Amino acid sequence: MKQTLILLSLLIVSFYTYGQSKYKSANKNFDRLWYKEAAAQYETAIRRGDDSKEVLQKVADAYYFNTDMENASKWYGLLFSKYEDILEPEYAFRYIHSLQGVGNYRLAKGLMKIYSEKINNAQFRVDHLAENDNSLDILLERQPEFYITHLSINTKFSDFGTAFYDDKIVFASTRDTAITHTRIYKWNNQPYLNLFLADTIQDGRDLKNLELFSDAINTKYHEAMVAFNKEKNVMYFTRNNFQDKNLSRDGEGTNHLKLYKATLKNNEWTAITALPFNSESYSVGHPTISPDGKRLYFVSDMPGTLGATDIFMVEIYDDGSYSNAKNLGPKINTSGREMFPFITDDKLYFSSDGHLGLGGLDVFESSYKDTYSKPINLGKPLNSNRDDFAYIVNEETQRGYFSSNRIGGNGDDDIYSFQRIQLSCSQRVVGTVVNEQNGIPEDNVTVNLISKDASVLATTSTNINGEYFFDLTVDCDEKYTVEVTKDGFDPSKKSFVSTSVNEALNRIPLGIKKRNKLIVKEDGVLKIKIGIIYFDFDKSDIRNQAAIELNKVVMLMNEYPQMVIKIESHTDSRGNDDYNEKLSDRRAKATRDYIVSQGINANRIESAIGYGEKQLINDCANGVECQNAKHDLNRRSEFIILKLN
Repeated sequence: MKQTLILLSLLIVSFYTYGQSKYKSANKNFDRLWYKEAAAQYETAIRRGDDSKEVLQKVADAYYFNTDMENASKWYGLLFSKYEDILEPEYAFRYIHSLQGVGNYRLAKGLMKIYSEKINNAQFRVDHLAENDNSLDILLERQPEFYITHLSINTKFSDFGTAFYDDKIVFASTRDTAITHTRIYKWNNQPYLNLFLADTIQDGRDLKNLELFSDAINTKYHEAMVAFNKEKNVMYFTRNNFQDKNLSRDGEGTNHLKLYKATLKNNEWTAITALPFNSESYSVGHPTISPDGKRLYFVSDMPGTLGATDIFMVEIYDDGSYSNAKNLGPKINTSGREMFPFITDDKLYFSSDGHLGLGGLDVFESSYKDTYSKPINLGKPLNSNRDDFAYIVNEETQRGYFSSNRIGGNGDDDIYSFQRIQLSCSQRVVGTVVNEQNGIPEDNVTVNLISKDASVLATTSTNINGEYFFDLTVDCDEKYTVEVTKDGFDPSKKSFVSTSVNEALNRIPLGIKKRNKLIVKEDGVLKIKIGIIYFDFDKSDIRNQAAIELNKVVMLMNEYPQMVIKIESHTDSRGNDDYNEKLSDRRAKATRDYIVSQGINANRIESAIGYGEKQLINDCANGVECQNAKHDLNRRSEFIILKLN
């Protein structure tokens, strides 16, 4: 995507100073973005025996920034083999992306695991490096939902960046349109970008009848990436910053990009003005307007940017002024590149290399209501291991266009049309379970996926890393619950509503807590196990010793505020049966009353019943001679847990 990278000038590059005079020419070419020439010069230095960290970084970066991932992965591989321990974390990011760019997902996944913690510690946040292998596998196996068509108007030059213009399409191209002298941009030895207009044919599957869009908009420098309001009488577009017919550069020699606005009057684009949030020190570009015309989204590396480039938004006021620029935040923007936004009524589409992808820039979709949902990679064949970007769509017909420099195109960036098909909406549910007391992942935890009608849909267990994965898929926009249990631990659960995006990954983390030792399981029933509750002969008053034990029940019920119990009191077989039942019932209710008197809500004790000698736990029934110790086993109070959480 060599030409497209021009659109943000030095935005996508993080340069460092390498001042060795013997590489002055190579460094100069590198800093001027003439990567092809710079790469050749650095390779010459390497052949002459210089395999220093700086030279290997430069040659790998030169190929990476020129989207030659085959050579980039080769040189990054050598760089890591020699200098892994002293490399900046962004080099792991670039190495992984270059591997994805050549389809080496196996090695890329391994590096994701190795470097995710290192990069997080270094505060270089790239979401997809923290994802596990299963996430990438799910993406690679995602059911395709796009039919794509390569357009006949593509050339060996760069063609990209479409915009709807009634029943026509506006796009950018470096195709040669000069009658006499063609001006060449040194980056890629192609002419400068101009905007073109084309008719749609075959229901939008192809374009024809190309012409230059507007002499008032096109200049001898770059124009690209346009957006129109609903009425098509206001447009925003990206252009090089230039003054007095020459490119204007900042103190470091960088020519930045600016956004401009134009108004249609008498079929001519007039009143071309630069937007007030442009700057001489950073770039602004890639506009898209909300359908109601009240919000303008764009890409920039202005102060407040989280990564190389971020997506920002400004409000468009009725008087034509603008609010301050607002970063869309870390759910959308990463430490990588977020570019080419396109907004509809309830969706934001954009390209990124900071979210989990297939290599290079991938197209992502985020639903928008009050906030943005987690971006979803739109998968193959729309996305490839190269750069895929500038996605636009008619939400009613699900037809649209995107750009890509994938293998099989005519040359550089090409435009593709697509038809998105509606699949039965299904999603995955994955997550992790950790011990709440120490934060360590808990293995061998039973995990149930429960439907909204309380039926168990699937059961699995956590692995040694505390991870769980359900093989089955769930429906979109439905309520589910994940419940976790393990012997010796309190059960835990979390409910969620699945997203509305097909093949989304619902990541549900849970914690599980070691159960209080007073809670035991006997014959499959949870009980509170305390010492024997003693009563005076023929009495039901709570003695001091009994209160000490009952206070343990109170403490436990305070620790588990959702706990509901029932109390059962029993006697041995000695004495009259009817008398024993009435006595035990008085004692059960006295026990309940004491617990309530200590601040426990009475509703949390479902019942307090005395059963006398009806539920003996041994054979010491009426008429059976037993030692006192065996009779005493039947004299007990039981606290049965009906609800724990």
